Amino acid sequence: MRLNKYISHNTKYSRREADKLIEAGEVTLNKTTIKEFGYEVEEDDRVFVRGKAIKINTELTIIVYNKPKGVLVTKKDDRGRATIYHKLAGKYRHFTPVGRLDYASEGLLLLTDDVNVATALMESGLDRTYNLKIDKPISKEMIDAMKEGLVLDDARAGAHEKSKIYAMEFAPFTHFEVRSEGEHFSKIRVTIAEGKNRELRRFFAHFDAKVLDLKRISFGGIELNNLPENKTRYFSRREYDDVHKFMKRRKANREADVKNERNSQKQERENTRVKEQKERYMKNKQEKKFKYKD
Repeated sequence: MRLNKYISHNTKYSRREADKLIEAGEVTLNKTTIKEFGYEVEEDDRVFVRGKAIKINTELTIIVYNKPKGVLVTKKDDRGRATIYHKLAGKYRHFTPVGRLDYASEGLLLLTDDVNVATALMESGLDRTYNLKIDKPISKEMIDAMKEGLVLDDARAGAHEKSKIYAMEFAPFTHFEVRSEGEHFSKIRVTIAEGKNRELRRFFAHFDAKVLDLKRISFGGIELNNLPENKTRYFSRREYDDVHKFMKRRKANREADVKNERNSQKQERENTRVKEQKERYMKNKQEKKFKYKD
């Protein structure tokens, strides 16, 4: 993990604050001052910030947080807006959020003290379920796109004004249901297996529909249920068991992918060798043929 990211994930400091500490020479690595922001921290490295060793907790902790609207999922905002770390207890300052919910969205947000688990869950195809309210009735075009998926060369509508993501591909929704509908609104529940930048807002904006409310109610089988707004709870033993099983499967799959890739490369080299050998044989055969003719 990069040094600045390592500091951010394991201390109270944000990524930008970590950069400033490194630049100021207040970070030491194995008793030597280091100013390489991108240094990859190894397992045996000992990192100190202002003379204090960074301690890594080997026990996994995951919490469920019911994020309110009007709160950013970041450690620090340049515009001084409230972040989840203003709302959460100080003991969660070093926790990493699993994905994002934008400023106007609310609901279930997972946070963990293990960055590898956070990354694995973020990159997974686990189901995410949301309750949405949009400002118009559901159209046939929307239903078709939810069933079949959607590819947009320009998906800036519904995005943050500073977003640099233009094109976007939307996979078919895992599930959706219209819960209620009126002349000027629709309430729907959707389940998707991705977590792209403002994915649902961009999707419905393509049909000139504005998302008025967006609340995530589950992630990978973890339910928000009746957890009050701005409150947290720890994972249950069953939920921890599920995460450990998920991480084991992920590790096994990655190892299998590496093995398959190596075997594929080995086979490709063998095919190339056999092909070159055959070409040399045919070339020699042709040369002998012409030699005897002469």
